[in-house]
Amino acid sequence: MKVADYLKSTPGIQWDYARQMGVKYAVGRMPDGHMEETAASYELLKEMKQRYTDGGFELKVIEPAPFNQKIKQNLPGRDEEIERMCSLITNMGKLGIEVLCYNFATHFNWSRTSSDYPERGGALVTAYDHSTIDHTQVTEAGIITAEELWKNLEYLQRAIVPVAEKAGVKLAIHPDDPPVEHIQNVARILNTSDAMERACNLVKSPNMGICMCQGTFSEMGGNVYEDIKRFANQDRIHLVHFRDTVGNKFKFHETFHDNGPTDMAECVRLYEKLCPNAYVRVDHVPTMAGEDNENPGYCSLGRLNAIGYLKGLMEMAGKE
Repeated sequence: MKVADYLKSTPGIQWDYARQMGVKYAVGRMPDGHMEETAASYELLKEMKQRYTDGGFELKVIEPAPFNQKIKQNLPGRDEEIERMCSLITNMGKLGIEVLCYNFATHFNWSRTSSDYPERGGALVTAYDHSTIDHTQVTEAGIITAEELWKNLEYLQRAIVPVAEKAGVKLAIHPDDPPVEHIQNVARILNTSDAMERACNLVKSPNMGICMCQGTFSEMGGNVYEDIKRFANQDRIHLVHFRDTVGNKFKFHETFHDNGPTDMAECVRLYEKLCPNAYVRVDHVPTMAGEDNENPGYCSLGRLNAIGYLKGLMEMAGKE
Protein backbone atom coordinates (compact mmCIF):
# COMPACT_ATOMS: atom_id res chain seq x y z
CA MET A 1 0.00 0.00 0.00
CA LYS A 2 0.98 3.60 -0.45
CA VAL A 3 0.74 5.56 2.81
CA ALA A 4 -0.76 9.02 2.43
CA ASP A 5 -1.94 11.67 4.86
CA TYR A 6 -5.02 13.88 4.67
CA LEU A 7 -3.54 17.35 4.29
CA LYS A 8 -5.21 20.70 3.76
CA SER A 9 -4.06 22.58 0.68
CA THR A 10 -1.94 25.14 2.54
CA PRO A 11 1.20 24.16 4.48
CA GLY A 12 0.94 23.77 8.24
CA ILE A 13 2.31 21.79 11.14
CA GLN A 14 0.58 18.64 9.89
CA TRP A 15 2.69 18.85 6.74
CA ASP A 16 5.80 18.88 8.92
CA TYR A 17 4.59 15.90 10.93
CA ALA A 18 3.76 13.93 7.77
CA ARG A 19 7.20 14.56 6.27
CA GLN A 20 8.87 13.56 9.53
CA MET A 21 6.83 10.33 9.54
CA GLY A 22 8.10 9.51 6.06
CA VAL A 23 4.78 10.06 4.29
CA LYS A 24 5.26 10.74 0.57
CA TYR A 25 1.71 10.97 -0.71
CA ALA A 26 -1.05 13.46 0.01
CA VAL A 27 -4.81 13.08 0.07
CA GLY A 28 -5.60 16.69 -0.67
CA ARG A 29 -8.52 18.80 0.43
CA MET A 30 -9.37 21.71 -1.81
CA PRO A 31 -9.36 25.11 -0.10
CA ASP A 32 -12.36 25.65 2.17
CA GLY A 33 -14.48 28.44 0.72
CA HIS A 34 -12.90 28.00 -2.70
CA MET A 35 -13.68 24.37 -3.53
CA GLU A 36 -16.02 25.09 -6.40
CA GLU A 37 -13.75 27.56 -8.19
CA THR A 38 -10.71 25.30 -7.68
CA ALA A 39 -12.63 22.34 -9.08
CA ALA A 40 -13.56 24.29 -12.21
CA SER A 41 -10.11 25.77 -12.88
CA TYR A 42 -7.13 23.89 -14.28
CA GLU A 43 -4.78 26.69 -13.23
CA LEU A 44 -6.02 26.79 -9.62
CA LEU A 45 -5.78 23.02 -9.32
CA LYS A 46 -2.30 23.12 -10.84
CA GLU A 47 -1.25 25.74 -8.29
CA MET A 48 -2.69 23.62 -5.50
CA LYS A 49 -0.78 20.56 -6.68
CA GLN A 50 2.42 22.60 -6.88
CA ARG A 51 2.07 23.58 -3.23
CA TYR A 52 2.07 19.90 -2.28
CA THR A 53 5.03 19.24 -4.57
CA ASP A 54 6.96 22.12 -3.03
CA GLY A 55 6.15 20.66 0.38
CA GLY A 56 7.63 17.29 -0.54
CA PHE A 57 4.41 15.38 -1.32
CA GLU A 58 2.88 13.78 -4.38
CA LEU A 59 -0.79 14.78 -4.57
CA LYS A 60 -2.51 11.57 -5.66
CA VAL A 61 -6.01 11.76 -4.15
CA ILE A 62 -8.58 14.52 -3.78
CA GLU A 63 -11.18 14.21 -1.03
CA PRO A 64 -13.98 15.20 -0.81
CA ALA A 65 -15.56 16.01 -4.15
CA PRO A 66 -16.81 19.59 -4.42
CA PHE A 67 -20.51 18.99 -4.72
CA ASN A 68 -23.28 19.09 -2.19
CA GLN A 69 -26.99 18.56 -1.96
CA LYS A 70 -28.02 19.65 -5.44
CA ILE A 71 -26.75 16.46 -7.05
CA LYS A 72 -27.80 14.21 -4.19
CA GLN A 73 -31.32 15.66 -3.93
CA ASN A 74 -31.94 16.59 -7.58
CA LEU A 75 -32.24 20.28 -6.82
CA PRO A 76 -31.96 23.19 -9.29
CA GLY A 77 -28.32 23.59 -10.30
CA ARG A 78 -27.63 19.84 -10.28
CA ASP A 79 -26.29 19.74 -13.83
CA GLU A 80 -24.02 22.70 -13.17
CA GLU A 81 -22.55 20.87 -10.18
CA ILE A 82 -22.03 17.76 -12.27
CA GLU A 83 -20.35 19.81 -14.98
CA ARG A 84 -17.99 21.24 -12.37
CA MET A 85 -17.23 17.74 -11.10
CA CYS A 86 -16.48 16.61 -14.66
CA SER A 87 -14.11 19.56 -15.07
CA LEU A 88 -12.33 18.56 -11.88
CA ILE A 89 -11.92 14.96 -13.05
CA THR A 90 -10.60 16.10 -16.43
CA ASN A 91 -8.11 18.46 -14.79
CA MET A 92 -7.03 15.78 -12.32
CA GLY A 93 -6.19 13.52 -15.23
CA LYS A 94 -4.09 16.22 -16.89
CA LEU A 95 -2.16 16.75 -13.65
CA GLY A 96 -1.64 13.10 -12.75
CA ILE A 97 -3.92 13.14 -9.69
CA GLU A 98 -5.15 9.57 -9.66
CA VAL A 99 -8.15 9.19 -7.34
CA LEU A 100 -11.27 11.19 -6.48
CA CYS A 101 -13.06 10.18 -3.26
CA TYR A 102 -16.69 11.20 -2.80
CA ASN A 103 -19.78 10.18 -0.88
CA PHE A 104 -23.53 10.21 -1.46
CA ALA A 105 -24.79 10.72 2.09
CA THR A 106 -27.32 13.49 1.61
CA HIS A 107 -28.13 16.22 4.14
CA PHE A 108 -26.21 14.40 6.87
CA ASN A 109 -22.64 13.61 5.93
CA TRP A 110 -20.60 11.57 8.41
CA SER A 111 -22.71 11.98 11.52
CA ARG A 112 -21.93 11.67 15.20
CA THR A 113 -23.88 12.35 18.38
CA SER A 114 -20.78 12.88 20.53
CA SER A 115 -17.27 14.19 19.93
CA ASP A 116 -15.87 13.57 23.41
CA TYR A 117 -16.44 9.89 24.16
CA PRO A 118 -13.68 8.66 26.53
CA GLU A 119 -11.29 6.13 25.04
CA ARG A 120 -8.11 4.59 26.43
CA GLY A 121 -6.36 6.72 29.03
CA GLY A 122 -8.92 9.50 28.74
CA ALA A 123 -8.35 10.23 25.06
CA LEU A 124 -11.45 11.55 23.29
CA VAL A 125 -13.12 10.00 20.25
CA THR A 126 -16.34 10.50 18.32
CA ALA A 127 -19.38 8.29 18.89
CA TYR A 128 -22.86 7.69 17.48
CA ASP A 129 -26.06 6.63 19.23
CA HIS A 130 -29.02 6.31 16.87
CA SER A 131 -31.50 6.16 19.76
CA THR A 132 -30.72 9.70 20.91
CA ILE A 133 -32.08 11.24 17.69
CA ASP A 134 -35.76 12.02 17.20
CA HIS A 135 -36.36 10.23 13.91
CA THR A 136 -39.97 11.38 13.70
CA GLN A 137 -38.73 14.85 12.82
CA VAL A 138 -38.55 15.97 9.22
CA THR A 139 -35.62 18.24 8.37
CA GLU A 140 -35.68 21.12 5.88
CA ALA A 141 -34.62 18.54 3.28
CA GLY A 142 -38.01 16.87 3.66
CA ILE A 143 -38.58 13.15 3.25
CA ILE A 144 -35.96 11.61 0.96
CA THR A 145 -36.39 7.98 -0.05
CA ALA A 146 -33.84 5.36 -0.96
CA GLU A 147 -35.39 5.05 -4.41
CA GLU A 148 -34.80 8.75 -5.07
CA LEU A 149 -31.19 8.54 -3.96
CA TRP A 150 -30.42 5.50 -6.12
CA LYS A 151 -31.93 7.29 -9.10
CA ASN A 152 -29.89 10.43 -8.40
CA LEU A 153 -26.69 8.45 -7.88
CA GLU A 154 -27.13 6.65 -11.18
CA TYR A 155 -27.70 10.00 -12.91
CA LEU A 156 -24.39 11.21 -11.48
CA GLN A 157 -22.50 8.05 -12.34
CA ARG A 158 -23.66 8.07 -15.95
CA ALA A 159 -22.23 11.57 -16.28
CA ILE A 160 -18.90 11.21 -14.50
CA VAL A 161 -17.75 7.63 -15.16
CA PRO A 162 -17.08 8.14 -18.91
CA VAL A 163 -15.18 11.34 -18.05
CA ALA A 164 -13.10 9.45 -15.48
CA GLU A 165 -12.31 6.73 -18.03
CA LYS A 166 -11.13 9.29 -20.57
CA ALA A 167 -9.07 11.16 -17.97
CA GLY A 168 -7.57 8.03 -16.41
CA VAL A 169 -8.91 8.93 -12.96
CA LYS A 170 -10.23 6.37 -10.48
CA LEU A 171 -13.45 7.07 -8.60
CA ALA A 172 -13.70 5.92 -4.97
CA ILE A 173 -17.17 6.18 -3.50
CA HIS A 174 -17.35 6.20 0.30
CA PRO A 175 -19.99 4.27 2.29
CA ASP A 176 -22.48 6.17 4.43
CA ASP A 177 -21.17 6.72 7.95
CA PRO A 178 -23.04 5.68 10.01
CA PRO A 179 -24.45 2.99 7.69
CA VAL A 180 -28.01 3.19 9.01
CA GLU A 181 -31.08 3.09 6.77
CA HIS A 182 -32.15 6.64 7.56
CA ILE A 183 -31.62 9.64 9.82
CA GLN A 184 -34.73 11.76 10.45
CA ASN A 185 -36.60 10.63 7.32
CA VAL A 186 -33.55 11.07 5.09
CA ALA A 187 -32.56 7.72 3.59
CA ARG A 188 -29.00 6.44 3.43
CA ILE A 189 -28.31 3.93 0.68
CA LEU A 190 -24.61 3.01 0.84
CA ASN A 191 -24.95 1.06 4.05
CA THR A 192 -24.12 -2.57 3.17
CA SER A 193 -21.45 -4.39 1.23
CA ASP A 194 -24.06 -5.35 -1.39
CA ALA A 195 -25.12 -1.72 -1.73
CA MET A 196 -21.52 -0.66 -2.33
CA GLU A 197 -21.19 -3.24 -5.08
CA ARG A 198 -24.47 -2.06 -6.58
CA ALA A 199 -23.10 1.49 -6.64
CA CYS A 200 -20.00 0.29 -8.47
CA ASN A 201 -22.13 -1.49 -11.06
CA LEU A 202 -24.58 1.30 -11.87
CA VAL A 203 -22.17 2.14 -14.67
CA LYS A 204 -19.66 -0.66 -15.05
CA SER A 205 -16.11 0.53 -15.49
CA PRO A 206 -12.63 -0.39 -14.23
CA ASN A 207 -12.34 3.21 -13.05
CA MET A 208 -15.30 2.88 -10.69
CA GLY A 209 -14.48 1.63 -7.22
CA ILE A 210 -14.75 2.31 -3.52
CA CYS A 211 -13.09 3.87 -0.55
CA MET A 212 -12.69 0.91 1.80
CA CYS A 213 -13.52 2.70 5.02
CA GLN A 214 -12.81 -0.06 7.52
CA GLY A 215 -14.70 1.51 10.39
CA THR A 216 -17.87 1.92 8.37
CA PHE A 217 -17.68 -1.60 6.97
CA SER A 218 -17.24 -2.95 10.51
CA GLU A 219 -20.30 -0.98 11.63
CA MET A 220 -22.32 -2.68 8.88
CA GLY A 221 -22.08 -5.93 10.85
CA GLY A 222 -20.59 -8.07 8.12
CA ASN A 223 -17.08 -9.49 7.81
CA VAL A 224 -14.46 -6.83 7.13
CA TYR A 225 -11.87 -9.35 5.90
CA GLU A 226 -14.30 -10.89 3.42
CA ASP A 227 -15.34 -7.41 2.28
CA ILE A 228 -11.71 -6.51 1.61
CA LYS A 229 -11.33 -9.70 -0.44
CA ARG A 230 -14.62 -9.10 -2.25
CA PHE A 231 -13.70 -5.66 -3.53
CA ALA A 232 -9.95 -6.16 -3.89
CA ASN A 233 -10.49 -9.22 -6.07
CA GLN A 234 -12.58 -7.01 -8.38
CA ASP A 235 -9.84 -4.32 -8.36
CA ARG A 236 -12.35 -1.96 -6.74
CA ILE A 237 -10.34 -0.66 -3.76
CA HIS A 238 -8.87 2.66 -4.86
CA LEU A 239 -8.47 4.20 -1.39
CA VAL A 240 -8.42 2.85 2.17
CA HIS A 241 -9.52 4.71 5.29
CA PHE A 242 -7.67 2.86 8.04
CA ARG A 243 -9.74 3.04 11.23
CA ASP A 244 -11.74 0.90 13.66
CA THR A 245 -14.85 1.15 15.83
CA VAL A 246 -16.51 -0.66 18.71
CA GLY A 247 -20.23 -1.42 18.43
CA ASN A 248 -22.66 -1.58 15.55
CA LYS A 249 -24.28 0.84 13.13
CA PHE A 250 -26.83 1.96 15.73
CA LYS A 251 -24.37 2.59 18.55
CA PHE A 252 -20.59 2.74 18.25
CA HIS A 253 -17.50 4.73 19.11
CA GLU A 254 -14.13 5.17 17.46
CA THR A 255 -11.02 3.61 18.96
CA PHE A 256 -7.28 3.88 18.92
CA HIS A 257 -6.20 1.91 15.87
CA ASP A 258 -4.70 -0.81 18.09
CA ASN A 259 -7.60 -0.92 20.55
CA GLY A 260 -10.60 -2.12 18.54
CA PRO A 261 -12.07 -5.51 17.69
CA THR A 262 -10.71 -5.73 14.13
CA ASP A 263 -7.51 -7.64 13.42
CA MET A 264 -5.75 -4.70 11.80
CA ALA A 265 -2.66 -6.77 11.02
CA GLU A 266 -4.79 -9.19 8.98
CA CYS A 267 -6.37 -6.27 7.11
CA VAL A 268 -2.93 -4.97 6.19
CA ARG A 269 -1.85 -8.44 5.05
CA LEU A 270 -4.87 -8.60 2.75
CA TYR A 271 -4.27 -5.12 1.32
CA GLU A 272 -0.60 -5.82 0.71
CA LYS A 273 -1.45 -9.09 -1.03
CA LEU A 274 -4.55 -8.09 -3.00
CA CYS A 275 -4.30 -4.33 -3.67
CA PRO A 276 -0.73 -3.25 -2.94
CA ASN A 277 -1.01 -0.12 -5.08
CA ALA A 278 -4.00 1.33 -3.25
CA TYR A 279 -3.52 4.54 -1.31
CA VAL A 280 -4.23 4.39 2.42
CA ARG A 281 -4.66 7.07 5.05
CA VAL A 282 -5.42 6.81 8.74
CA ASP A 283 -8.76 8.27 9.73
CA HIS A 284 -10.78 9.39 12.76
CA VAL A 285 -7.98 9.42 15.29
CA PRO A 286 -8.35 10.10 19.02
CA THR A 287 -7.76 13.52 20.53
CA MET A 288 -4.94 12.99 23.02
CA ALA A 289 -3.76 14.76 26.16
CA GLY A 290 -2.90 18.40 25.60
CA GLU A 291 -4.96 18.75 22.41
CA ASP A 292 -8.03 21.00 22.26
CA ASN A 293 -10.44 18.71 20.35
CA GLU A 294 -11.47 21.56 18.03
CA ASN A 295 -11.26 19.17 15.08
CA PRO A 296 -12.48 15.80 16.43
CA GLY A 297 -11.03 12.83 14.59
CA TYR A 298 -8.27 14.84 12.92
CA CYS A 299 -5.91 16.02 15.64
CA SER A 300 -2.17 15.52 15.36
CA LEU A 301 -0.96 13.22 18.14
CA GLY A 302 -3.44 10.43 17.46
CA ARG A 303 -2.62 10.69 13.77
CA LEU A 304 1.10 10.28 14.43
CA ASN A 305 0.38 7.22 16.58
CA ALA A 306 -1.84 5.72 13.89
CA ILE A 307 0.61 6.33 11.03
CA GLY A 308 3.41 4.72 13.01
CA TYR A 309 1.18 1.75 13.83
CA LEU A 310 0.15 1.36 10.19
CA LYS A 311 3.74 1.52 8.94
CA GLY A 312 4.77 -1.07 11.51
CA LEU A 313 2.03 -3.45 10.37
CA MET A 314 3.06 -2.94 6.75
CA GLU A 315 6.68 -3.70 7.58
CA MET A 316 5.62 -6.84 9.41
CA ALA A 317 3.41 -7.96 6.51
CA GLY A 318 6.32 -7.45 4.12
CA LYS A 319 8.51 -9.83 6.09
CA GLU A 320 5.99 -12.69 6.25
